[in-house]
Order: sequence, then structure tokens, then C-alpha cells
Amino acid sequence: MEKDLVEYIAKSLVDDPGAVSVSEVEGEKSTILELRVAPEDIGKVIGKYGRIAKAMRTVLSASSGKSGKRVTLEILD
Repeated sequence: MEKDLVEYIAKSLVDDPGAVSVSEVEGEKSTILELRVAPEDIGKVIGKYGRIAKAMRTVLSASSGKSGKRVTLEILD
């Protein structure tokens, strides 16, 4: 569910939604979501002073609260 949420938000922000990919790395107590976008769209996903990335992480942590697992978002270039 969190993977779909991150993918939806990222595709809404970028110019090239086809280049958006989210991969999931499972651990015992945490999950890492790795977000990849086109190089020209990386600034749109991070935002000025990292505000958009921080907001995405906040929504993600609120969404994952019920599952009891910690979910981390990493934006890869």
C-alpha cells in the first residue's frame, strides 16, 4: 500500500510519469522504499529545501503507523 502511495504522489509531481519506479526492500522491522525518477525531475520530487520530500516522508509514516513497521523513503538518482 505504501509503495502505491509513493508512486502515485511521485507521478503527480513529475513531467515524465513513465520514468517513475518504486522498489521495496523488506527487513524485519522496517521497509525501505527506493524512488527513482528521470534526472530532470529529481528537483520536483525533492522540492525547494527538501520540503516535498519531507512531506512525502511524513505522509508515508502516517500511512504505515497501523502496520507497526517503519517505512523509509530514499530518493535515488
